[in-house]
Amino acid sequence: MPDFSPVDYAIPGFVLLVLAEMLWARFKAPHSYEPKDTLVSLAFGLGSTVAGLLLGGLALAVFLAAYEVRFFTIGWEWWAWPLCFVLDDLKYYWVHRFGHRSRWFWASHVNHHSSQHYNLSTALRQTWTGAFTLGFVFALPLVLLGFHPAMIAICGGFNLIYQFWIHTEAIDRMPRWFEAVMNTPSHHRVHHATNPRYLDRNYAGVFIVWDRLFGTFEAERPHAEEPIRYGIVKQLGSFNLLWAVFHEWIGMLGDIWRSPWKHKLSYLLREPGWSHDGSRETSDMIRARWQEQHQRADAAPVETTQDEPQKPIAGPRRAA
Repeated sequence: MPDFSPVDYAIPGFVLLVLAEMLWARFKAPHSYEPKDTLVSLAFGLGSTVAGLLLGGLALAVFLAAYEVRFFTIGWEWWAWPLCFVLDDLKYYWVHRFGHRSRWFWASHVNHHSSQHYNLSTALRQTWTGAFTLGFVFALPLVLLGFHPAMIAICGGFNLIYQFWIHTEAIDRMPRWFEAVMNTPSHHRVHHATNPRYLDRNYAGVFIVWDRLFGTFEAERPHAEEPIRYGIVKQLGSFNLLWAVFHEWIGMLGDIWRSPWKHKLSYLLREPGWSHDGSRETSDMIRARWQEQHQRADAAPVETTQDEPQKPIAGPRRAA
């Protein structure tokens, strides 16, 4: 089995790019970095690496067992590599989408979204509890098709490397053809936004075509039209590392403990923000409320005088 981890070789490049972006931000976008926030992101990255070493063996054991009962044997043919990369990215789209649509997976994935800043260090803000959610089972179909677990792991490593550079505000737009096919900083800024228009959009890892195909794509509006707000709907309000790592697990378990028996499983599996008494809002509810306000503003009556042309009555046309 090949023993190669592309991410290990990319780490020096990650460090250099973060330092370069910090230099750029000092003169062009001082808001992009906050020292305490950056330290938390770096600690997330270190902790995630340690967690991967401790818990990664579970996924490997499951994959190797599944590979023994594979339907086909694809081997290490040259054409298998691009095919594996594309299918692994499709798998990533769905595991990422579930990471936003099921609270069990969100409790882990929320770590990546908890920063109110958007920069290359945010890409390092990776979960410590990902293996615990068993999200790796989404890759089992690839193993059963005959892709070797090592090939899947290597392709996943290159996928992760690609996603590093899209966590930046230093790049506005890529060429139109590139934006149409690939995930870019513009597309991924939308994904990290808390604006109602942008919630739960652009799940892609490498190829944005998955979002276009499955109806979850949203283009970024010009900043002057709608500035992006980053983070999560209910911001952490703290730089405490352990709270940042475990806050959603604590909240979810508390909801399960306090809820009636018939609703306990829903607090585990349903979308974040769901509540049995309607006291909270899911992303769908937030977006629907915003769209209703937006439509009412568009339909607002106008006031006219004999001396002035028609002007719409002032009203909110964008998310506040």
